[in-house]
Amino acid sequence: MQLSDFNYELPPELIAQHPLANRTDSRLLELKANGGERAQFIDRQFKDILSLVSPGDLLVFNDTKVIPARLHGKKDTGGNIELLIERISGDQQAWVQIRASRVPKTGGIIHIHNAAGESFPAEMIGHDGRFYEVRFPENIFSLLERFGELPLPPYIEHQPDGNDAQRYQTVVAKNPGAVAAPTAGLHFDEAILKQLGELGVNQAPVTLHVGAGTFTPVREEDLSKHQMHYEWFSIPDSTLEAIHKTHQAGKRVIAVGTTSLRALESQAISQKSSGETNLFITPGFQFKTVDCLLTNFHLPKSTLLMLVSAFAGMDNIHAAYQHAIDQKYRFFSYGDAMFLSRLGNPS
Repeated sequence: MQLSDFNYELPPELIAQHPLANRTDSRLLELKANGGERAQFIDRQFKDILSLVSPGDLLVFNDTKVIPARLHGKKDTGGNIELLIERISGDQQAWVQIRASRVPKTGGIIHIHNAAGESFPAEMIGHDGRFYEVRFPENIFSLLERFGELPLPPYIEHQPDGNDAQRYQTVVAKNPGAVAAPTAGLHFDEAILKQLGELGVNQAPVTLHVGAGTFTPVREEDLSKHQMHYEWFSIPDSTLEAIHKTHQAGKRVIAVGTTSLRALESQAISQKSSGETNLFITPGFQFKTVDCLLTNFHLPKSTLLMLVSAFAGMDNIHAAYQHAIDQKYRFFSYGDAMFLSRLGNPS
């Protein structure tokens, strides 16, 4: 497989720049693919998720919470510098991406500041490829609350505001550590979660702290050469037990988002309920846990587009994306959603 196999042309006006008035106002594209038949596409509203699930099914949500992970500062030389937390590696250390005319050397000091005129020094302590490790003078989370900015994705063109602070978090967000939202979860509000529970649909959490690497473009035409970014995940024993009971009962495990899916499939491979994963899912991958996937529309040539192609079939996804473009669905983080069944599973 080549990178060009996962490209498509998207009109810029279909990139959602703001959330809709209500979380459940989004559209939902159901992809139905039975056996070798041509896939069917059903245009729905997100609230129709209530008719796509059955009593005893299990929805698995990522309960990670987005942190204010973008920091601004100056180098000792006076030049401007921007840090974007990739993943937190300790109470006072983190791997970051850096935007600057010249990156400080190991041992260099970065002076982080905020709009109130406060500042603190952070020290460069190493690097690994495009990521740099930085040591902070105190607890990272407390510093981010005072100095950090919500890290909206690069394709969202406005500065984060109060509405983003609320809507770029899921209603199940609990464990801080992500630098990007698990966007499939953004469509759920408390009311629809309650309705799902009343229908007998079970819910369970996983945590995967989404890293900034999720937006890093794949640069290798030969996908076998691509180095996937690491992300930390954890799955409670209660969730693993719920998955086992769901499959025993002949019901479906439905991952809410690609991040939930990666956590579940990483656990199935490693048999470890927590740790770091750099699982890179491409067509041909053998899924062990997830039966259905709720997901947003993903960037061209992205690892997430490769993942959904592996899950539902390359030809099916290519046709579904063209259908979504023709029908003017909204794309990416604040955009609309898809409901997919695993290739080979009855829709």
